[in-house]
Amino acid sequence: MEFSELIRTGRAEAFLLPGPGQSPVRGTLCITSHHLLLSAGHGSPSDLWLLLRNVDAVEKRAAGNSGTITLKCKDLNVLQLEIEGLEETLDIAGSIEALSSLESVTTSYPFFYRPQSLKLGEAEDLHPPDHFYQQVALETNGWRLSTVNRDFNVCASYPPALVVPRGIGDEVLARSARFRQGGRFPVLCYYHSINGTVMLRSSQPLQGANRRRCAEDEELLKAALALGGGRGLVLDTRSAQAVKQARITGGGTEAKAAYSGWKRLHRPLERGRPLQDSFVRLVEACTDPSLSMDRWLSRLDGCRWLTHVKEALTIACLAAQGMDREGVCILVHGAEGTDVTLLVTSLTQLILDPKCRTLRGFQSLLEREWIQAGHPFQQRCAHSAYAQGRPKHEAPIFLLFLDCVWQLSRQFPLSLEFGEGMLLALFEHAYASPFGTFLCNSEKERYLCEVKTKTHSLWSSLNQSKERKRLCNPIYSPNPLALWPSVEPQSLQLWAGLFLRWTRPPEPAQEAWEQLWKIVTEREVADPL
Repeated sequence: MEFSELIRTGRAEAFLLPGPGQSPVRGTLCITSHHLLLSAGHGSPSDLWLLLRNVDAVEKRAAGNSGTITLKCKDLNVLQLEIEGLEETLDIAGSIEALSSLESVTTSYPFFYRPQSLKLGEAEDLHPPDHFYQQVALETNGWRLSTVNRDFNVCASYPPALVVPRGIGDEVLARSARFRQGGRFPVLCYYHSINGTVMLRSSQPLQGANRRRCAEDEELLKAALALGGGRGLVLDTRSAQAVKQARITGGGTEAKAAYSGWKRLHRPLERGRPLQDSFVRLVEACTDPSLSMDRWLSRLDGCRWLTHVKEALTIACLAAQGMDREGVCILVHGAEGTDVTLLVTSLTQLILDPKCRTLRGFQSLLEREWIQAGHPFQQRCAHSAYAQGRPKHEAPIFLLFLDCVWQLSRQFPLSLEFGEGMLLALFEHAYASPFGTFLCNSEKERYLCEVKTKTHSLWSSLNQSKERKRLCNPIYSPNPLALWPSVEPQSLQLWAGLFLRWTRPPEPAQEAWEQLWKIVTEREVADPL
């Protein structure tokens, strides 16, 4: 396929209507294979440069011999363009719709993006797959790095190397994988060095209506329990009723009689369509300027987004408390184990582990617990809040995680090395990015598409000194203690920096942030020691 076949009109005269934080631009509009450009000429700072992959929905309206195109973007921005010529309006709208919805990974912009400041492959050593194991090995010799999945034959959504109990052989792992949905057998995802307890994650066991058992799966969890404190808790992110329904279709959960030492707790978290609908309703409320105070509060409550935030933080605190205060080994799973399972395990680590709260440690956490662990970014982030058709596989799980992290940063403003700018950047790049970090649905797909060798890493860009200043927290002070957030309704707030940033002028907080950096920089110059 040639990109030129999808570009019906490559150039037209246009006017970008002004909006909050957006200056009006009148000039020449150009459509390329991956971008929309609107330039007033002479290198104007207000020129528009939009990655077409960022377009979530296109609306067009004709008026005489001209037309208006409304571009609703995945980063929640809304742009309005007045185009001279009715035919040009329709052709440009059609071109944007076609180019913004290409499904081929290898024709996406990251495979063409070549910034001068970065080199291909230079991020390979930033977060190597065995780095987590090396950290665990410094604390205990009870675990090993298994390459049973080196060819992705055991589990298509797992990475090639996984940390498992040392006494468990690869054949046992392979048999356990056949008893778990998608082959996602229990693997170590966090070792709590304070007391030696561990957290594992997996998918649901394929118990079925006949309540099947798997000796190898039971052996694996028994070995993990012996290494992690002797008492275990299966944290199932589904309701007991959902588990019963899953058992009818071949799924299920760990039977108490089969898994000695393990207790089970059901703490349901919404996923899929209900979560996506909640996100859409929240954005609709945030972009409706006609709402009265009563109506605004009613719609904010009705969308239930903050309820999802509360529930996610509550379950993560429950897992963290079990490990830190009760010395319990935790196994987290739902059905597939690629969505809310990762939400819980990553939030738990942020609560307990100070290393995860540094800029580099947070990147490692995302790489290990989201990217390498098989969160299907390509499916879940195909569209944002504006698209008309919403396939059932789309869901803002990763955005919910970022919102929970923002709540932590607000309640503990000194304890995270990164600030809101980092979280906003991650949201934007997860949905539309010039980098290959969030492409595809698994490590297997990235390997087949040669993502790591043919695209640049987002981490390489964010770790540049000029970016670090924008992303880091100027008042960061390392905190060795666990963070126990309040989940009371009065303690949780709407993330205005994300959901309201395009509907109102920048907050004074942004200016205060810049002033903080200025003060910190001046002090470093005055007192280099």
